[in-house]
Amino acid sequence: GEDNFTYCPATGLAKGNERSEFAGWAFPFPGVFLTEEFIGKDEESEIVELMDRDDWKPSQSGRKKQDYGPKVNFKKQRLKAGSFTGLPSFSKKIVAQMKACSVLGGFLPVEQCNLDYMPERGSAIDPHFDDWWLWGERLVSLNLLSKTVLSMSCDSEDSIQLFPTFSKENGELSPPGSLTQTSACKNSGEEAVSCVLSPRLVPSKEVTVAIHLPRRSLVVLYGDARYKWKHAIYRKHIEHRRICVTFRELSAEFSAGGTQEELGKELLEIALSFQGRPV
Repeated sequence: GEDNFTYCPATGLAKGNERSEFAGWAFPFPGVFLTEEFIGKDEESEIVELMDRDDWKPSQSGRKKQDYGPKVNFKKQRLKAGSFTGLPSFSKKIVAQMKACSVLGGFLPVEQCNLDYMPERGSAIDPHFDDWWLWGERLVSLNLLSKTVLSMSCDSEDSIQLFPTFSKENGELSPPGSLTQTSACKNSGEEAVSCVLSPRLVPSKEVTVAIHLPRRSLVVLYGDARYKWKHAIYRKHIEHRRICVTFRELSAEFSAGGTQEELGKELLEIALSFQGRPV
């Protein structure tokens, strides 16, 4: 169905959609970093042209893909370099630019996956978590060629506590944080009291959050948005050709101090040579 909340990058809140039963209610949605126009139009064209010089392999759910990464068997938890020759040369600039993002301090991508979505193929991706045995906390995706929506859902038995984003006096949305003591003192008690005494609890399962991804935006999922909420992209949100470039870092096991640190080092050395062809 429809997502019933929309993520607001300015506030970090998931806000109830006007047409849903949750209009006027919100809750904090941590673990999302979104930056618009991460690359320019010319760079976008250049990147896509370079990608299209290589073959796209058919993938699930009407997607096509190009992979730059080690050979992995997630079921058996086996991993080797295989035919991995590194990330592609055009990604060197993208990765360098990531250094400017506060949440990407120390981010070292060991794998890049390009996914090609087309409405004609009914391209989509079902709600899923990315693997956490091999991949680390931060998932970084660059959204190219057209806008889309990342739909976040949660299977857990927990409830989410909503809080009101409006004061009844003016019927206008007031900024979060305004419904604290100051406004409780200002206001004639009644609505302030109802706000504090009757927060809404809703089952997590009933909540879906739309994260709008503009063309050329970069999104990072980490923390709860990575480990508690599944992400998906529905068919109806692919209106034109869309290419998603996802970068992943290594988990603690393959990083400094981890049991597989040496293998991790070897893979990073290959990845960051930026001489790769799709595997």
